[in-house]
Amino acid sequence: MEPALVNELNLDLSLATIPSYIAIEGPIGIGKTTLAKRLADSFNYETLLEEAETNPFLERFYQDRRSNALPTQLYFLFQRMRKLQDLRQGDIFQQVRISDFLIEKDPLFARITLDNDEYRLYQTVYDNIIEDLPKPDLVIYLQAPTETLYERVQRRGNIIERPIEQSYLQQLNDAYTQFFYHYDDSPLLIVNTSEINLADGDLDYHNLVKYILQTKTGRHYYNPQPIQ
Repeated sequence: MEPALVNELNLDLSLATIPSYIAIEGPIGIGKTTLAKRLADSFNYETLLEEAETNPFLERFYQDRRSNALPTQLYFLFQRMRKLQDLRQGDIFQQVRISDFLIEKDPLFARITLDNDEYRLYQTVYDNIIEDLPKPDLVIYLQAPTETLYERVQRRGNIIERPIEQSYLQQLNDAYTQFFYHYDDSPLLIVNTSEINLADGDLDYHNLVKYILQTKTGRHYYNPQPIQ
């Protein structure tokens, strides 16, 4: 971790636990990549980013989800799998990493967007490639109400995302809630982001970092109030 941040947060690193592999998750518009990059800067981590903009099917998917769901989903699956395979082959004990995706949530999108036959095909592929991939030492699940997600998506002005309906975000939000209700593969920190600014708000961000460094095992909830 950067010495300046340690001093600013008044941290005793001998008492802190810094996970070697963190995965950040949450629905579209929640700020996964923004937080991943900020934590990477603070902790001197390497990033493992989803890079959704490189998916050649994504723009067509948002214009017509039914016709383009399967190639979009399979592209993301193979992309994420290749990144995690590279992580497994590297020296994970020498380099700390942070990702803006958790591959185990991949079927969540597939279940929403694919028909039954497509989903069975997808699930067969998924089951054959998911084995022996590294597990995060900590998963951070970012939450916000659907209305907040929709406002954030609209505000960031990504042309590809313009066709996204609030009803689709509601489906995703509900699916994420259900997924993480049952998730127990890694320590889990659930963060309510509706009233805080983790992109630009230094105090909000620093308070979260302190909480992350105290999170070791089990399930934890971080529900901060806005800084006045």
